Amino acid sequence: MNVTVSQAQGRVSVTVLHVQGDLDGSSYRDLIAKGQEVYHAGTRDVLLDLGDIPYMSSAGLVALHSIALMLRGEKPSDPEAGWEAFHAIDRDRDAGLQQHVKLLNPQPQVDKVLDKVGFKEYFEVHTDLAAAIASF
Repeated sequence: MNVTVSQAQGRVSVTVLHVQGDLDGSSYRDLIAKGQEVYHAGTRDVLLDLGDIPYMSSAGLVALHSIALMLRGEKPSDPEAGWEAFHAIDRDRDAGLQQHVKLLNPQPQVDKVLDKVGFKEYFEVHTDLAAAIASF
């Protein structure tokens, strides 16, 4: 997996994380680390571009949730905690749409996973970059 970073300006500055490759057990920690890096550098609004992710496992869901928690100023669950990380997602799903993390262009297979686990009620999903940036 590869993650590149770009900036976009709407009403607020938005950091776009362009993720390429499978988001699974072998790579999810890299995405969390990149989220921590941009957060510590001052980023408060993130658009995750999922257009180049052909496959996302449950570990990828943990990464998305961890980044959402960080940007809300909360400490994410330890991703090594196994089921505890998934229980944290389930408990947090009722928090409503995330204001500081949004998703862009999930591929059909990834979109299906997001829908199946209820993440489309937790994250705004966009198919247009300009509209996504403007939504922050």
